[in-house]
Amino acid sequence: MAFRPAYPPQGGFRPVMLAIAGDSAAGKTTLTRGLVEALGRERVVSLCVDDYHRYDRTERAEKPFTALHPDCNYVEIMEQHLHLLAMGQTVLKPVYNHGNGMLERPVLIEPRELCIAEGLLPLYTKAARSCFDATVYLDPPEGVRRVWKIKRDTGKRGYAEEQVLAELDRREPESAEFIRPQRAHADIVVRFDPIEGRGESAQHLPSATILLRPTAPHADVVAIITDDVKKAVHLKLIRDEDGKPVDAIHVHGYAPPELTRPIEEAIWADLDVDEPLPSNLGMLDGEHSPSLALTQLLLLHHVLRNRGSARPMPEENK
Repeated sequence: MAFRPAYPPQGGFRPVMLAIAGDSAAGKTTLTRGLVEALGRERVVSLCVDDYHRYDRTERAEKPFTALHPDCNYVEIMEQHLHLLAMGQTVLKPVYNHGNGMLERPVLIEPRELCIAEGLLPLYTKAARSCFDATVYLDPPEGVRRVWKIKRDTGKRGYAEEQVLAELDRREPESAEFIRPQRAHADIVVRFDPIEGRGESAQHLPSATILLRPTAPHADVVAIITDDVKKAVHLKLIRDEDGKPVDAIHVHGYAPPELTRPIEEAIWADLDVDEPLPSNLGMLDGEHSPSLALTQLLLLHHVLRNRGSARPMPEENK
């Protein structure tokens, strides 16, 4: 096997830093996994900031707060590690096993071309937010998120449905206080949401509304999403929660690939890169989700555009 030098290469460039925030079972890991698979693990490293929990599951059960509370997490260490990764340095990250609720041996994380930090609190503090080139908040309706969380926690984490529902109720005040306010700090807000009028539910491939805020440059979607594709995707200028105007892309979950693929190709062509459009975007439980694919593609647009203008590292960090 050929030797691959550790990133960053000699000459020192900072990696592109991407944050994906949201409540439990909002789809953060699914979105992250698709980006890693699209670019490849030799180019992307992801870390879950939920690994910075202070307590294991047994210890946490005796505390007056849940895992969503900043006091339940080593927020300062998370900030420090994000800053080190943003400067192209290696960190020794803690590990929380979501399967058994135990804290395990830390692992070495080396920065790559893209570093993705996903989890409950990556945008909670100003210090953490300053590390990122692009930020995302996943904002599914609470009813949909509850269905997803029950499915995940009963199927993969060994909980009974009654336990999941009780924990959701217990977490609600902290979701409102600490998790949802991070939405205000995201460049992109994504709401995966089934269209009830078409008989869709949380069990179907979801439609999505993607808000592109003017806090960061985006692909030229106005020129790309035209009237001839409105059966699959359409673009509107709406008012965000703060009353400010924002571009909103709506992607139908039922849209056929022959309508969505030209849009994906046009967004990719806007980057003017030599590499081909990744073919494995949008895979969800073995099916292709057009809304997930387009969301991942818009994030890749940020990543590859920022790569072209990589920030040189300060001299003292080279």
